[in-house]
Amino acid sequence: MTAATVAVIGLLLFAWAVVSGALARHNVTGPLAFTAAGYLLGNGDWGVVAVDVDTSVIHLVAEATLALVLFSDAARINSQKLRHDLGLPVRLLVIGLPLSILGGLGLASVLFGGLPVGLALLVGAALAPTDAALSASVIEDERVPLRLRRALNVESGLNDGIATPVVSVALAAAIGAVAGGSTESYDIQAALREIGSGGLLGAAIGIGGAAALNATARRGWIGASGRYLAAFGLAVTAFAAALAVDGNGFIAAFVAGLAYGAVVDRGRTDLDRSDELPELGGELMGLVVWFLFGAALVPLAIEAADPTMVVYALLSLTVVRMVPVALSLWGSGLDAAGVAFVAWFGPRGLASVVFAVLAVEELEGVVDGSDRAVGAIVLTVLSSVVLHGVTARPGGRAYARREAEPGRDPVAPRARRRWFHADAR
Repeated sequence: MTAATVAVIGLLLFAWAVVSGALARHNVTGPLAFTAAGYLLGNGDWGVVAVDVDTSVIHLVAEATLALVLFSDAARINSQKLRHDLGLPVRLLVIGLPLSILGGLGLASVLFGGLPVGLALLVGAALAPTDAALSASVIEDERVPLRLRRALNVESGLNDGIATPVVSVALAAAIGAVAGGSTESYDIQAALREIGSGGLLGAAIGIGGAAALNATARRGWIGASGRYLAAFGLAVTAFAAALAVDGNGFIAAFVAGLAYGAVVDRGRTDLDRSDELPELGGELMGLVVWFLFGAALVPLAIEAADPTMVVYALLSLTVVRMVPVALSLWGSGLDAAGVAFVAWFGPRGLASVVFAVLAVEELEGVVDGSDRAVGAIVLTVLSSVVLHGVTARPGGRAYARREAEPGRDPVAPRARRRWFHADAR
């Protein structure tokens, strides 16, 4: 990126900060605004700034952003508060997520005839994670039942980390298939070793860092800003250390966040919200990634788009997401409207964008069909940014009004409205 590009992004960040509240009231989200700005300002045909998706800077920014997001999302999961309401998130993650990956794989195999299995799996896994930032107004709307908001928040916080190893294996399989079975087998084994080493290293860093933070907090050694810097330092350490030993940096950051969140003493006021700086850093860099997405990836996807890719994007946001969610929530105590609400508000976001960048870096010019796979991912994310962004606020309001009707209990639906009674609270 040039200095002019950095200056433009900085100005956009300032402009968004001062008008974000007003734009939010008109259903304009940060990802939508920065994607549009990137497309208008960075388009190769008429843009005023130059952005090349093949540059190492873009890859580094995207990867570092996802690492921070993975760490902060995992770290903010409060196991103490979640313990009494695990039903919906567990169902979405254990049943819904694998079914979404398989559904995406199957749909890609059917629509894109001849697409290698590795690429089809890449498309399915890259588009399975959800991003609560694209429908933040739903998560923050206190009129929507807490049970649903928490389920969506926890799902989006963990599913990108769970999908990451599947994406890694899919990339390895796609690359290995080019050179034959022996190379494919080796690449998958190497990917699994990277996942394992990244997980072990992340767990050690997260547990050790949180334990050290607890000990120093008890002795009063932590300064006013130290608690924020400590968590940020652990996130960076986990990601970079894993890369240094040929491990998976994303898995390391995710596991480190989980371990940190489980061990850190949240009962201490001086450690409360200690994961705030990684979260803010991920949010800030996420807006930059959305600008780069609009400038570098969207034009490529639009140029390569065909009716089949458009059909895939629409089915991915509807059937591939909503059917697995409906099956996973069968017997949860939610009525059909509640299930539909959770199923729709599963937008594809930042993780999918970074996975697309990784696919460009690893597969472009090496694996036939990679352009269609990346195009399908980008078109799906672009559609999600628009559709989920503009429906989040009105959708949340509509559901909240429905639950506020006389005689309705928004937390525990009445027996006549349940599909089944298992897990009902």
